[in-house]
Amino acid sequence: MDLRLVTELHRSIKDCADRGLAVAAKWSSELYLSIPQHKRGALCEHPTTFSTSTPARSRFPQPSLSFVVDSPAVGTGPSIPLKAPHYVPISTSERSACQSQEVDLEQADEAALLTAQAFFSSKEFSRVVHVLQGCKSPKAQFLSVYCQFLISERNTERNWYKNFSDRDQPAIPFNQRLFGHLELVKDTNDPWLLFLKGLFLSRLNRREEAVESIIISLSGYPWNWSAWTLLGQCVGDAQELASLLPLLPFPASHPLVQLFQVKAMNEVNSPTENELALCDHLLGDDYFRGNPWVMSLRACVLYHLHDFGQAEKQFENVLSLDPYRVDDIDIYSNILYVTENRLKLTWLAHEFLERDKDRPEVCCLVGNHYSLRGEHEKAVKYFRRATELDRTYLSAWTLMGHEYIEMKNSHAAIEAYRRAVDISRKDYRAWYGLGQAYELLSMHQYALHYYQRATALRPYDVRLWQAQATCYEEIGRTRDAVECLKRALLSAGSQETTLCLKLAKLYEELEEPTEAAAYHMRVVDISRAEGRPIQDYAKSSIYVARHQMVIPGGDLELAKEYLERIAQSNVEEVTQAADWLKKLKSVMLSRPLTTATTSRGS
Repeated sequence: MDLRLVTELHRSIKDCADRGLAVAAKWSSELYLSIPQHKRGALCEHPTTFSTSTPARSRFPQPSLSFVVDSPAVGTGPSIPLKAPHYVPISTSERSACQSQEVDLEQADEAALLTAQAFFSSKEFSRVVHVLQGCKSPKAQFLSVYCQFLISERNTERNWYKNFSDRDQPAIPFNQRLFGHLELVKDTNDPWLLFLKGLFLSRLNRREEAVESIIISLSGYPWNWSAWTLLGQCVGDAQELASLLPLLPFPASHPLVQLFQVKAMNEVNSPTENELALCDHLLGDDYFRGNPWVMSLRACVLYHLHDFGQAEKQFENVLSLDPYRVDDIDIYSNILYVTENRLKLTWLAHEFLERDKDRPEVCCLVGNHYSLRGEHEKAVKYFRRATELDRTYLSAWTLMGHEYIEMKNSHAAIEAYRRAVDISRKDYRAWYGLGQAYELLSMHQYALHYYQRATALRPYDVRLWQAQATCYEEIGRTRDAVECLKRALLSAGSQETTLCLKLAKLYEELEEPTEAAAYHMRVVDISRAEGRPIQDYAKSSIYVARHQMVIPGGDLELAKEYLERIAQSNVEEVTQAADWLKKLKSVMLSRPLTTATTSRGS
């Protein structure tokens, strides 16, 4: 990481904090703390001469690619063509003039800005707007517009909760004043105000325009992590992200692009080994070695890859470095829940409940603790508490739905899952939960619809294809069930024999014994290759042997080999295998000797 990037990162801490972007300022400061001391020392030896934000226009050439998504992004509305934003290059002299003008305006507004920042820290947003009236600097305009937005959001939420029980109440609050806020920043070229413009456009579901505005904002000021977070929220799935990355005005090797890529892939539940490698690179000596935020990001990648053992170790390392870190503690609790590590989960719940009981992540952690103990009513209580602290907290709604499923309360589960998909339609878990709830109600057509939504978001998840197959089987569409199970085989892994047995059963129902025998033979081959006990494949061996005996030109030697192996074992199918061996001898005597030999040698 060169001195220029370190300088920009250092400057971003103050720039974000001055504008009330506390999350972005915290993120920058955490990264800066993990940069090696000698690089931070070099920054002190060569202090920056800039006293204001980086220029509003890009230093990079205009990208030549356009962002066109061919397939619809489930949950983000219909597919929309997103084109490369138009960057207007400016000369060095123009940039210097812009910087000089901003410095002069901020100096003129200095007293009002200092007062506004103090009011903002006290959450007196109306006083911020009042004190900044007449100020001309971009920083003052940002604080004023941002506070107007926060005031309107607070009022919108208050009115929404007041009418919560009304039948005509929308699923999520809608801020009618967004149009007025957007009007205030529609013609801006300041990167911070462009970020606000992207925020308002995304809330209005104008995703294409939001993405364009955010990218132009980032080209002017790259180290605003809130803008990167907002851009990630506009991405519907992994395919959209892959199309978006070439449009960013930074090379793929830029640490911000790599951090964004890993974070966005985690949010769409689709990280790969490539994202794991990126995390390892970013945790190297050249970047953010030992940084808890990046380490936690890596742990989340391992969690989504179902490598729970390594994910748990990574979270342990994070807590050893920063024992009071609450961010992502809910993901850690999910891992402990899945691995049934009751002792560690109990300890973690008690520790963090004492430290910060009003964080939704901690409530989620405690909910997982009670769920693992089978106390589902208490688990629901804490998951609901998490949603009261943060209405948009997706995991809590989804986990609450899981608890209601355990309690066989399908209608309450459906309500919780619907809240989750209202917040984010790109999380497959809520769609899958809806499918499970409707399957419990024996409403298989509805369940099938939701399973398909989940599968579109996570096409390589074996469970989702199996769930679809079950629904198709229940409604009598056996052929469609077969196709789903065949699709599941593409990423079956250790579940391959289970899927093959299921496929063999369905082909038997379809009266296609040749196909059924082929899958039974696959079960035998896998089981023998993996050294499994004979009882795991005894029934399949007998089925294959019987099939070879009854079809014209069947491989009798193969049938004999299969049956003798079962007959010489101590499994319960021994008698059955012995009976078929007797019949096999009769069949072999009745056929010409050359039949079996030719069949075996061809």
